[in-house]
Amino acid sequence: MALVTVARLSALAPGRTAQVVARGAVLALFNVGGKVYAPDGTCLHRGGPLGEGELDGSVVTCPLHGWTYEVTSGQSLVNPAARLRTYPVVVEGDEVKVDL
Repeated sequence: MALVTVARLSALAPGRTAQVVARGAVLALFNVGGKVYAPDGTCLHRGGPLGEGELDGSVVTCPLHGWTYEVTSGQSLVNPAARLRTYPVVVEGDEVKVDL
């Protein structure tokens, strides 16, 4: 496991999102009810920044063209064949770490 610190939990309150780059990977971070999820941060439709999208419960809407994804699984709700890669997240104290 290669854990990389990508954010502070104190800066990612429930309902908040963030877009980060770690070791060359573009990740979107989502705090859903106190649990942090980290799928790929690039929309599979036209490359929009998912970490800048609007989070409604556990569904994010891409800010460019409106594609929606279930952030807990990476599954597109628009195209059943499209799924974002998701990364395991570990929270240690105030550090949000992702297994890359």
